[in-house]
Amino acid sequence: MIPTPPTGREGLVLLGYAGAFLLAHRAAAFWGGSSYYSLWFPAAGLRLALLWRGGARLTLAVAAIEIVMQVFNGVVQPAGDWPIQIVGVARPVLAYGLTVAGVRWATERGQNSLVTPPMPFGLAAVLAPIAAALFALPSAFLQPAITHVDGLRQIIASLTAFAVGDLLGVLLLAPPLLWLEDVVAGRASFQRPRLRHAVEAVAVLAVSIGMVVALSSIGLGLPATPVLLGTAWIGLRFGRAAAWGAIVLVALVVLPHTSGVMPIDERLSLHLSLAAVVVVGYLAGSFAEAEARARVDIARRDRMLFQAERLKTLRAMSVAVIHEISQPLSTLAIEARHLAEITVNAGDEIAASAVLIERKADALSVLVRRLRRFGGRAVDEPSLLPVNALIDIVLGLAAPEAKSARVALIVGPIDPDLVVLGQEIELAQALVNVLRNAIQASQTRDIHVGIDQDAQDVIISVANPCADAAPYAGMGVGTLVARAIVEAHNGRLTREERAGHHIVRLTLPLAGDRK
Repeated sequence: MIPTPPTGREGLVLLGYAGAFLLAHRAAAFWGGSSYYSLWFPAAGLRLALLWRGGARLTLAVAAIEIVMQVFNGVVQPAGDWPIQIVGVARPVLAYGLTVAGVRWATERGQNSLVTPPMPFGLAAVLAPIAAALFALPSAFLQPAITHVDGLRQIIASLTAFAVGDLLGVLLLAPPLLWLEDVVAGRASFQRPRLRHAVEAVAVLAVSIGMVVALSSIGLGLPATPVLLGTAWIGLRFGRAAAWGAIVLVALVVLPHTSGVMPIDERLSLHLSLAAVVVVGYLAGSFAEAEARARVDIARRDRMLFQAERLKTLRAMSVAVIHEISQPLSTLAIEARHLAEITVNAGDEIAASAVLIERKADALSVLVRRLRRFGGRAVDEPSLLPVNALIDIVLGLAAPEAKSARVALIVGPIDPDLVVLGQEIELAQALVNVLRNAIQASQTRDIHVGIDQDAQDVIISVANPCADAAPYAGMGVGTLVARAIVEAHNGRLTREERAGHHIVRLTLPLAGDRK
């Protein structure tokens, strides 16, 4: 984690965090009892929400703020062993920052279901409190005078309370804080739950709590299993938001009951049960949302496969049509050339018309030969493809649409040695789709096509001066097909807004013998 100075907006957020942390830390005293660690620590939720949204680079700034606030709270005493106290305050913040950085790193490089949102945040929410408790383990053994615990049993109980308190604070406060920030930033919107879904969730939760009350009335204690199963049902059925609502209702029943004077073992038992409900409910909701996202991705891939089948069908039809017209068109071109030769001295108007016919016939013949070569290549057999030849094919296919839209296609210099290994028809289709989107959005302004080399990749960029282009999700099947084709060639398709231009980049690996 390399610290960087926070921006002006981040400075205001950190200032707000200072006040919120002070209030949350003082509120946690109601669940501390005689223990050094609180059994419900809402400040942990504020901390993780800030680091998750702002990034691990804010760790040192957050640690500094918490140290200052703990001076106001009296936790850090300047007259005592203040260096050790400062380390004790900063240690959990560093644990949270390292956890967030580790989860982010694993998410960027992972390929399994754990990297599918919202699972990364769920992992961070569970792992951060555990990491903070483990970071506190040395001081619990070496500095019992500070932690007020002595003996292995008390140390284990206190660190368990530490982890449980942080976990409850994180999962009860961090999700709604992040959701509210998304709503304010326009990345999310409030969706009213359906009435029948709300009725079902409330009924399930009421039955679950009723079972706990019934079992307690006959002397079986306060078993958490009914509420745990009810919360899991709600999460699996309706997602994270519903699961969080159920968790909050359960917490509103448990937390007031455990505040104030209460035996530490009884409070710890109830909070462990509440933590189990929170974790199971949140993970069940996260799983349901991940499954919903997977269904959307599968449906999108089905649409792309359908589009690919259509392209193959159209290719087969075009090959047949080209084959049928190529021979008579060649004959027409020969006759047009002969007509131009015999009408050279037949008058300016007749000669000009004959030359025009010859030129158009030759152009059509060249186009048909190119299409025949393009369509006749085996789709499933990649081959060495010069990038300049690919660009020529694509420009020939996109030029009529560009001309109709009064758009100029400006192509930068191309290194003739750049060669990729791929399927010509599919790569051409991907580039045509990107160019077509650019033409439709360019509003009669020029489109620039650039070809650059970056290490062992070739980058084909399509830039148009329409900075307010539609987002990726709304660009239609054409872009989805282009992305799928590029990724199938071990490349990537990216979008960027720069200097008033909307830029789409297709990055493809160069062929092995040309790197």
